[in-house]
Amino acid sequence: MKCYLVGGAVRDELLGLTVHERDWVVVGASQDEMLNKHFVPVGKFFPVFLHPETKEEYALARLERKVGGGYHGFTFDSSTTVTLEEDLKRRDLTINAMAKTQEGVIIDPFDGQTDLKNKILRHVSQAFIEDPVRVLRVARFAARFAPLGFTVAPETLALMEQMVNNGELDFLVPERVWQECVKALSSSKPVAFIQTLRQCKALQTLFPEIDALYGVPQNEVHHPEIDTGVHIELVLAQATQLSSSPEVRFAALVHDVGKALTEKALLPNHPLHEEKGESIVLSLCERLRVPATFLGLARLMTRYHGEIHSCLNKTPQEVLQLLEKLDAYRRTDRFEQLLLACEADFKGRPGYETKSYLSGIFLKKAFTASLIDVSDIVKAHQEKGESIKNAIHAARLVAIAKFKETYIPGDP
Repeated sequence: MKCYLVGGAVRDELLGLTVHERDWVVVGASQDEMLNKHFVPVGKFFPVFLHPETKEEYALARLERKVGGGYHGFTFDSSTTVTLEEDLKRRDLTINAMAKTQEGVIIDPFDGQTDLKNKILRHVSQAFIEDPVRVLRVARFAARFAPLGFTVAPETLALMEQMVNNGELDFLVPERVWQECVKALSSSKPVAFIQTLRQCKALQTLFPEIDALYGVPQNEVHHPEIDTGVHIELVLAQATQLSSSPEVRFAALVHDVGKALTEKALLPNHPLHEEKGESIVLSLCERLRVPATFLGLARLMTRYHGEIHSCLNKTPQEVLQLLEKLDAYRRTDRFEQLLLACEADFKGRPGYETKSYLSGIFLKKAFTASLIDVSDIVKAHQEKGESIKNAIHAARLVAIAKFKETYIPGDP
């Protein structure tokens, strides 16, 4: 029985990155032996155990054989005769197919160290095509390691496209697609996730709402980049700089999906794309079973980003109505996230990257000015319900009107 550190822990150590999780592979041991040593079984489809003290994962070395579609269509052999190299060969990328002995010796049968040096994401073997999750994983690794200069090997992209063409991605369950998407959105360069999926034609299968935006023209006066798909990439890049929140980044990613529905006769303008986009976002989130926090912010961003951009031209009454529609007074944190997403949209255009987002500054200041003490209003109205609500609305309106009278756009 021998234990080897494997996968991401070895890779990240060699890259000089912080190791957050350590996974081990066990060669020459049976499930009974692991149980006798008080390891705790947790594997659902194949033998994986938690160390009784460190709680790190230990998996028995295994072979896989494809017997059906999707990533559940495998049989496993985890007998004591499976070698370390056989286990490593079934892994996705060469940089993830290295092991380290307890004495510190690196075992690298597929030359992952060379690919680390050359900053290449390359598949280990043809077995790569048997697991559709690997398309998402490679795109996610691209998002994580793009800032370090990593790119996907052309032959690996070709295999990924082959998997798309073979319909292998149809076996992916929504939860796994969303899980990989969130990890990518939380990474250093999430736009590389979208770009990689598009390169291998997977974007049109997994996120057709986003893929449909490429090639859709916008008014050059407001969008020098013209192409809506390019704009989305620029907005996501700006959102990544402005916020580490995956919710903000997701809202930035989907906010213009309604532009794909614009009639050709109306192009390059996109009237009512916000209203059209809201229903698309709801459908997308339902399909992928997106959590409520992501859905709530994305829906507001899609539906109201145009109104937020134009808030400097609104009357005090219109400003207050907008704040109420955004539920800013009850969901202040989400409101602030929404303004960050809108700022990313504003800056996601060539020449706008360093400009101040005056609409966001104004709306946040108007909101702050209208944060009145409602306790006195509640005390003054013995009748509950609508009368209190109307009095609070009136007081907030007065506060916003006074603020707007003296506000000069661009003031700190």
